[in-house]
Amino acid sequence: MNVIKSFVLAGILVASALSLNVCAADRAPNIVVILTDDQGWGDLGVHGNTNLQTPAADSLARDGALFERFYVQPVCSPTRAEFLTGRYHPRGGVFSTSTGGERLDLDERTIAQVFQEAGYATGAFGKWHNGTQYPYHPNGRGFAEFYGFCSGHWGDYFDPPLELNGQPVRGQGFISDDLTDHALAYVETQREHPFFCYLALNTPHSPMQVPDQFFDRFKDGEIPLRHNGLQVEREDVAMTRAALAMCESNDWNVARVLAKLAELKLVDDTIVLFFCDNGPNSWRWNGGFKGRKGSTDEGGVRSPLLVRWPGHIVPGTRVKTPAAAIDLLPTLAGLAGVRPNLAKTLDGVDLSPVLLGQGKTLPSRLIFSHWSGSVSARDERYMLDGAGHLFDLISDPGQAHDLRESQPDVARRMTAAVSAWKKTVLAELKKEPRPFTVGYREFPLTVLPARDGVPHGGIQRSARAPNCSFFTNWTSTADHITWDITVATAGRYRATAYYTCPAVDVGATVELRLGTTATTAKVSEAHDPPLVGAEHDRVPREGESLVKDFKPLALGDITLLAGRGELILQALAVPGKSVMDVRGITLELLPD
Repeated sequence: MNVIKSFVLAGILVASALSLNVCAADRAPNIVVILTDDQGWGDLGVHGNTNLQTPAADSLARDGALFERFYVQPVCSPTRAEFLTGRYHPRGGVFSTSTGGERLDLDERTIAQVFQEAGYATGAFGKWHNGTQYPYHPNGRGFAEFYGFCSGHWGDYFDPPLELNGQPVRGQGFISDDLTDHALAYVETQREHPFFCYLALNTPHSPMQVPDQFFDRFKDGEIPLRHNGLQVEREDVAMTRAALAMCESNDWNVARVLAKLAELKLVDDTIVLFFCDNGPNSWRWNGGFKGRKGSTDEGGVRSPLLVRWPGHIVPGTRVKTPAAAIDLLPTLAGLAGVRPNLAKTLDGVDLSPVLLGQGKTLPSRLIFSHWSGSVSARDERYMLDGAGHLFDLISDPGQAHDLRESQPDVARRMTAAVSAWKKTVLAELKKEPRPFTVGYREFPLTVLPARDGVPHGGIQRSARAPNCSFFTNWTSTADHITWDITVATAGRYRATAYYTCPAVDVGATVELRLGTTATTAKVSEAHDPPLVGAEHDRVPREGESLVKDFKPLALGDITLLAGRGELILQALAVPGKSVMDVRGITLELLPD
């Protein structure tokens, strides 16, 4: 651990020492956005947590700006959608974290498209969580380079299956390190012209896995700061230890990014921004705020926001103005001098004047948080929670004293605003079924994972959470799996299923059908690898499925017509006790 700490500190010191004001007047600044997953406001040393050490992130606050009140949404995909668009997530059709509800509507323009049109190279590395199939895929939303995974969470963080621009690859080592490796290589490759690099680390989201060099410091140690909210007795200290170790692992990778910018003499050329996607994923110290991930209370939606741009943002800047994920697109565009060509009105505002010292105040506004029907609202002082209780966040950030009776005018004003937001913004959220998209010439391989399919009959998911699951318990010809799809391009497609099957069950015949066209194949080869992932868990997992190595089964070529239909995978004969377990299928559009 001493070696790692030394590297972290050395990277930060080098980054400061090599800040040489080399940014040419005619060069737009590079942008590096670092987003971590399920890391709460309280999981940083700069916010007062002495349980862990986060010198790299803390250095961004020291050398740049810290937002004292920055808000995201209670869960992953809505926050990511708001960062991407500058608009509240209901406007973009994001209402869930899996089974298609995480997809960002295709008529929404993203921050990557804005910067790409301004001449930037654009790359995303890590967790996407706003759509898997092209054109929902990152490569269809303005990111020319993508390495990572599109799901909401993953089942094993060591040597995991990932993708590179739509093609399956195998990750190397611990996932956060691997994602950062690719981001660093991208920065080095693009160093000669402006780049937008989005590094979306997927930790400390569960499963709680982290290399020994980080976990060893916490596994037997005391945790002096404990959850001090209303649910103090609910903290799982084993979970806290794992989460803190994962946060220190994140910080090590932040330090690597800063060191790479210093090595390439890009420090003053580059805006670095760090934030998190929601509150902490367990009850642990979080500044006394009420709530955690999934809650619209303060603990569920208050996030760090740290921004560094040497020579432009005064070191040690503290921004008291409340801000939100919806502000990031207009603010980064404002800092970079980019004028977004947007057809839709943004909900966010440009905070670059505040960061650059050109203006310290903005017109008063309300910031709204929403999840699963609960809406809370905040202004510079007050908060109305999802149940209609009013709190003064300046004197009572823990939401202990309801002020509805003593401040009736404020309560009425904010209640009316929430009602209006529900009738306008939230009313835009349509949960109508949207088919999964298949068949684009510019992106011929389409993945249809189990999480996007629907099991019928006795078929079950391998775990409660769909995101990293596979289908199992397929025992009958009456059982089947369906995907609601729309085919963009008529033509011949090569169909492949990813399966496992023990030797005793080999021999089933399966059919893939869409409308009147079908192809059949026989499960003729056993493939029965063990489930893995649990051996890396620091605490028992609850929602994520264990994983295994699925093998491709060629289903044959099938001719598909353009349009919407139900893709059906069904067994025609089951000689054994089961057909196979299925991780998903792929459809590859073949050349004319």
